[in-house]
Amino acid sequence: MIDVVEILQHWHSGRAKAEVAASVGVDRGTVRKYVAAAEAAGLVSGGPPLSRAEWLALARGWFPELIDAKARSLTFGTINAHRDRIEAMLKTNKPTTVWQRLRDEHGLTVSVTSFRRYVWLEFPDEVSADDATVLRPDVEPGSEAQIDYGYLALWPDPESGRSRKLNVFVMVLTMCRHMFIRPVFAMDQTAWIDAHVAAFEFFGGVPARLVPDNLKTGTIKPDLYDPKLNRGYVELAEHYGCLVDPARAVKPKDKPRVERPMSYIRESFFRGRDWESLEQMQTAGVTWSAEVAGQRRHRSLDGATPAAVFAAVEQPALLGLPRQRFEAATWSRPKVGTDCHINVGGVLYSVPWRYIGQHVEARRSARLMEAFVGPDLIKTHARIAKGVQTDWADYPPEKAAFFMRTPVWCRTRAVELGPDVTAVIEDLMAVNALHRLRSCQGIIGLADKYTAVRLNAACRRALDVGDPTYRTVKGILAAGTETQTTDDTDPPVAPAHLHGARRLFDPDDLDGDIGDEVHGDIGDDRDGDIEVAS
Repeated sequence: MIDVVEILQHWHSGRAKAEVAASVGVDRGTVRKYVAAAEAAGLVSGGPPLSRAEWLALARGWFPELIDAKARSLTFGTINAHRDRIEAMLKTNKPTTVWQRLRDEHGLTVSVTSFRRYVWLEFPDEVSADDATVLRPDVEPGSEAQIDYGYLALWPDPESGRSRKLNVFVMVLTMCRHMFIRPVFAMDQTAWIDAHVAAFEFFGGVPARLVPDNLKTGTIKPDLYDPKLNRGYVELAEHYGCLVDPARAVKPKDKPRVERPMSYIRESFFRGRDWESLEQMQTAGVTWSAEVAGQRRHRSLDGATPAAVFAAVEQPALLGLPRQRFEAATWSRPKVGTDCHINVGGVLYSVPWRYIGQHVEARRSARLMEAFVGPDLIKTHARIAKGVQTDWADYPPEKAAFFMRTPVWCRTRAVELGPDVTAVIEDLMAVNALHRLRSCQGIIGLADKYTAVRLNAACRRALDVGDPTYRTVKGILAAGTETQTTDDTDPPVAPAHLHGARRLFDPDDLDGDIGDEVHGDIGDDRDGDIEVAS
């Protein structure tokens, strides 16, 4: 309306219509159109001057459509035929949904833009600050990529014979609109990281800033100022030297470059094609990204193709790929059980016993499982596919001793202590080794209290008397008689101080168990002579 008043004022001051058009910057036909209404009202160029308010009042009467959008809109009447229905639906739905339902169910043919304009004019209470779209400034080449993960389709899996839900990972370079897609079944941590690595390799570089959706595998806790990122995602960003800057929660306009192509991807890439496997889809996704999506003429690029702009401008500005490919790892937060194990990916791994009852951060890569408490690494295991991975050193020493001191350990340790100790251990291990394991552990454990020389001598004496058992060896050491010799003419007798009651010696009883008990109390034999049954 202001431009119309300015045109009329210039003309009424005596200027030619051609001069007015050049001065105001409009077409001559436009000037003639507005001046014609003044001439029809009897006004002439160079006539008595009128104030701006008077011209504004006249223009409103001559051109009501300039101030009333309803009067100039060709679609207003079409939409207004559904006014009551629109008013009722706006109480529960947003304008875009109302438009979609009117289009599908009642044959409304106007565009969604015209429908929104109608709603803003007729129902001003429905307009809020969220409806305003701030134009995003242009970004520098290589500075940003927008990332999304959305539903693709239901796919009839030929192997299982059932329909499976397919999703798609999408990364779009903001400046050139070049995109990469990767179909997946589920976007867990491994799939999320692998998709990023594949996208970087597709582009041959890394954008300086990543703007992902607030998916749990990437962003644990959304926050406008300090979002909490998944540790695996942080490791990825550190490896490639880029910044992760998640979009605000429930704010799709923060990443419009990747939100808009989702319907295009479903239509152009997936629908109407037969797929044999997920691997085939992922391979085809790379080809489609380069040869179809990358070669489409894009209005925002003045008709150029994303691939051409990418090759000429954006690809040289990307960060270079590191020499070493990123090794994807998944993080979890298991709790240490009373058995000193944590469950990571269905496998039990031991951690030091002092962390029982605490939550630890577990990092599982292709080769290792690492457990952290804060920044401190507390345990590392080789990754296994299933089962239990136990380090006995993670248990309290007094509780794990029996399980740690295996027959192999006993034999190895006996060799270190001396040949007679080895002979006793081998004698005990000869028959039913596991049953006599405790005796072997006990004999070797005596080395913690007595020297190896004394223990070796005690074992020699126990062998000489024909009773190589833990009790005999311990008794000899306690009595300090390991250096005494045995009279070969006397029949060997089990040490009285070990067995309490006097027992007959059975030469065939090699396991140390003594035969028939003889009545009497050796403890009463003060003179130390042991009575033997004849």
